Amino acid sequence: MGEQPIFTTNVAAVRATDPGETTLVGVYEISKLLASVNRLEVNLAGVLGLMSSFLDMRHGLIALLDKTGKPEIVVGSGWSENNAKVYFDRLPERAIGQIVTTKMPLVVESVHSSPLFAGSDLSAWGPKDGQPFSLIGVPIKDGEDVVGTLTVDRVFTSRTNVRFDHDVRFLTMIANLVGQTLRLQKLVARDRERLMQENARLEKSNRPRSSEVKFSGIEGIVGDSPSVRAVVKKIRIVAKSRSTVLLRGESGTGKEMFAAAIHNLSPRQSKPFVKLNCAALPESVLESELFGHERGAFTGAITMRKGRFELADGGTLFLDEIGDISAPFQAKLLRVLQEGEFERVGGMRPIKVDVRLVCATNRNLEDAVKRGEFRADLYYRINVVPIFLPPLREREGDLLPLANEFLRRFNTEQKSEMSLTASALAVLSQCKFPGNIRELENCVRRTATLAQSDLIEDSDFACRNDGCLSAILWKGAETPQQVGVIQALRPMSLPEEASIDSHVVEAPVAAPLSAPPSAPLSSPSAESWTGGDSDHRSDREKIIDAMERAGWVKAKAARILGLTPRQIGYALRKHNIRVKKF
Repeated sequence: MGEQPIFTTNVAAVRATDPGETTLVGVYEISKLLASVNRLEVNLAGVLGLMSSFLDMRHGLIALLDKTGKPEIVVGSGWSENNAKVYFDRLPERAIGQIVTTKMPLVVESVHSSPLFAGSDLSAWGPKDGQPFSLIGVPIKDGEDVVGTLTVDRVFTSRTNVRFDHDVRFLTMIANLVGQTLRLQKLVARDRERLMQENARLEKSNRPRSSEVKFSGIEGIVGDSPSVRAVVKKIRIVAKSRSTVLLRGESGTGKEMFAAAIHNLSPRQSKPFVKLNCAALPESVLESELFGHERGAFTGAITMRKGRFELADGGTLFLDEIGDISAPFQAKLLRVLQEGEFERVGGMRPIKVDVRLVCATNRNLEDAVKRGEFRADLYYRINVVPIFLPPLREREGDLLPLANEFLRRFNTEQKSEMSLTASALAVLSQCKFPGNIRELENCVRRTATLAQSDLIEDSDFACRNDGCLSAILWKGAETPQQVGVIQALRPMSLPEEASIDSHVVEAPVAAPLSAPPSAPLSSPSAESWTGGDSDHRSDREKIIDAMERAGWVKAKAARILGLTPRQIGYALRKHNIRVKKF
C-alpha cells in the first residue's frame, strides 16, 4: 500500500492555536503528500488520514469520475487494496450528483433528515451509535470541469454555520490540490504517448536509405533474388486488404522489416505502426503493454496508460514471436480478435479499436497445435494469410549486396571508409549463415570493428582465426579448435518422399567439420547415412549421435545426416528414439 505519511509538524499543538494557522499547516502537509511518488489511491488515502488531524470529521471519501461522470476511483478513510470495492457502496450518489451538477460545495447539517438521503442505507457510514451526523462536500475541478468530489461527515452538533464555512474553505483548498495533481498526471501520460508516437515517426524517417533498394515503396529490403521478389509481390497484394498476416520464417530473416513494408504499402500508412516482441515480456507485463491499464490497477500504476492496441488505432500492430505466448494469454488475445474489443487492466469499460494485425513466428505452429501448446482457434485467427520468408541461403545473389549495405551503414555511423576486398567477399560467400540476415550483419560489423585497415581482408574474419563462435553454435563443433574455414552445407539431392525403410539411403552427405571447403563429398550410394566402410555403427547410433550434435533439434540433425526433417522424424519413430527436451 506504500509508505505511510510522516508528520513533520506537531498537529496537536497547531490545532490549539488559531484556525488560520491550522489551515496553513494542513495545506502544507497535504501538498507534500500529494507530491510523493506513490500509487494514486495510497496518496489519496493518506490525504484523508491527514485531514482527520485538522478537521472534526469521522470519515472521508474521494471519488474520481470518468469522462461520462461515473465513479472511476473511490478512496475512503482506512482504504486498502483488500477493501477497495467497499467504498463504491458508500457513495452518497444523490449528494455527489448535486455537487457535480452545480459545481458548488454542499453542506447537509443533518443527513438523516435530508431528502438527498431519503431511503438510503446509512448503516455502513460508521458506528451504529444513533448519533445524527452532517456531511460537507466540495467539487474537485480540472479547469471548469468537475472530475471528482471530496466529502466528509462528522457528528452533528449545534455549532454555528461559521464553523461549516471554515471547513468548506479548507476542503476546497484540498480539492484544488488534488485537482492539480490529477491534471499533472494526465499531462505526463499525454506527453508519454506523444513521445512514443514521435519516436516511432523519427525511427521510421531516420532509417538509413539503402542504395541497394530494389523495390519501390519498400525501404530497407535489399536484394533481387527470385525468392525475395516473390515475397514482395505477395506483400503488395496483401497490403491492400485488412486481413491478418502471419509472417513465417527462421530467426533473422527480417520479419519486422517485411511487417513494416505491409504497413507502408497499405491504406493505413499515415497511421501508427506499433510493434511488440511477445517473447521479451512476462505475461503480467505483456497484458498491460497490449491492453493498457487504469490508474490503481496494480502497485505502481499511478496513471492511466494506453496499451499497444489503443496506440495502433487506425494503423497496424505487429506482434513478433507470437508463438511464444503462454496458454492463458492466448485465450485473452483470442477474445480480443473474436470480439474486436478489450478492457484495460483494472478497467470495466470495453474499448473498441480499428487495428490491422500482423504476426510473426519462427516456430512450427502446426506442431505446437498438435502438442496442445498453441490453441487451434487462435492459430486459425492469425493464420489468415501466411507469408513464408526465405532464409538467406535460399536468396541466391543477395548475400554480397546485403554485406555491402551493412558495411555502408557501419561507415555512416563510425564516419569511416572501410570496404570489402575480393578475398573478404569470397569468405562471406562460402558461409550459409544459419542465423540469416542478423548473423550476416553481426559478422560484418564485428569484422569491420576489429579490422586492421580500411580494406577488410579474408584474414580479418573470426572464422579464419578459429574464433567463430557462431559456427560452433550452428554446426555442433565441440571446441573452437575444430572450427576451420566456414563451410557451406551442401544442397541435398534426396527427394522429399524418399524412403528410409532400408539401411541404405542414396543421398549426399555433408562434409565433416574439419574438412576444407574444397574437400570432395563421399558418395554413400552403397553406404549408410554418415560413414563409409570405416563406420560400423548402427543406423540408430548414427541418428542419436547426430541428434546429440544438433542439440536435439531435428532440422539440424537432418542437415548433418543429409536428410530432410520429415525423414529424420520418420527415422526417430522407426527406431523408437525419444527426443530430449531442454
